[in-house]
Amino acid sequence: MDNLNELSGGQQQSREMLAGLIDRTLHFTQIKEIQSAEKDTDRFDNYVELLQERVSWPEKILLPIHDHLFIVAKGDGAITKSSCGHEFGDWRENWKLHCLVRTRTTEEELMEIYPPGTSLDLRIIDFREFICPGCGTLLDVDTAPPNYPVEREFFPDIATFYQEWLGRPLPVDVGVWEDRSQQVVDAWAVE
Repeated sequence: MDNLNELSGGQQQSREMLAGLIDRTLHFTQIKEIQSAEKDTDRFDNYVELLQERVSWPEKILLPIHDHLFIVAKGDGAITKSSCGHEFGDWRENWKLHCLVRTRTTEEELMEIYPPGTSLDLRIIDFREFICPGCGTLLDVDTAPPNYPVEREFFPDIATFYQEWLGRPLPVDVGVWEDRSQQVVDAWAVE
């Protein structure tokens, strides 16, 4: 098994396997085989192509963030966009700052998602759910001390990824790799 194409028996099956990974329909033994096999040199491109086929908007996906979020080319730059088409703004801003946020504040609310017997002290944690304003999809969940800043788990250096890992330039200028989240928070203070 030198690569996914050999594992899966060709390009069409390779796409079907990637689709199975995306849809979470593969058996865990298939996933283990894929993870252990040598990676196709075009796997990223095939993956992005499959994701692009599944969205209704025309902007080119530059990098998936997770299941429903993407960094996409827009105009002369890049933005974060959800699968439903909601735009979260400049990709350098923490997209969570543009979400609807539900904080579960009672034990009853927590028990809607945790099994009985779970003990979480709401005096020392906030349970935050980040929801897409466009479609209502739950995008992420954080637990953090009360009043703790909103975390950003993933802030990729897209230019380096394209140039050094993929060996090609980005199709658009994404600007300087710098976190612009504080500018969003500063703008709230003026509103």
